[in-house]
Amino acid sequence: MLRSKLKRDDGLKGSRASATASDSSRRVSVRDRLLVKEVAELEANLPCTCKVHFPDPIKLHYFQLTVTPDEGYYQGGKFQFETEVPDAYNMVPPKVKCLTRIWHPNITETGEICLSLLREHSIDGTGWAPTRTLKDVVWGLNSLFTDLLNFDDPLNIEAAEHHLRDKEDFRNKVEDYIKRYAR
Repeated sequence: MLRSKLKRDDGLKGSRASATASDSSRRVSVRDRLLVKEVAELEANLPCTCKVHFPDPIKLHYFQLTVTPDEGYYQGGKFQFETEVPDAYNMVPPKVKCLTRIWHPNITETGEICLSLLREHSIDGTGWAPTRTLKDVVWGLNSLFTDLLNFDDPLNIEAAEHHLRDKEDFRNKVEDYIKRYAR
């Protein structure tokens, strides 16, 4: 596991007489060091509506998130997200995509997500900053189904206009998508 790689790397620091190719291949990136700490914090502080899955427990930079909202329009749905943490993390945000087709003003049907903290550069100052963590990302994604659901600044304009035009029909389309794609 990555934690054992970190310990092995720490043990090598003091006993390096000469740097060899095999030593440098054992070095752990800044990203991976941060992820060991952040993943532990994330797992200890997950919202009750979220589950995190690491397909490969050695690769903490790639994980899947399942959000199962327990209130609002999306209640009863199971929404899958894929998160990839780039090498330049934490200077740049993770890349997140919604894998579940959804009718949502802030998520396109192809999975693009409008969430300010996932923006590398943000005019309003709410974008990514090195002080943010994976926990912030997961809580932000979870909130897209409740208090951050934003019809005023949509990415999926058609869904936002649909809500504005006919809230009941919007709800019906959301429920149809849940039945088809989010079970």
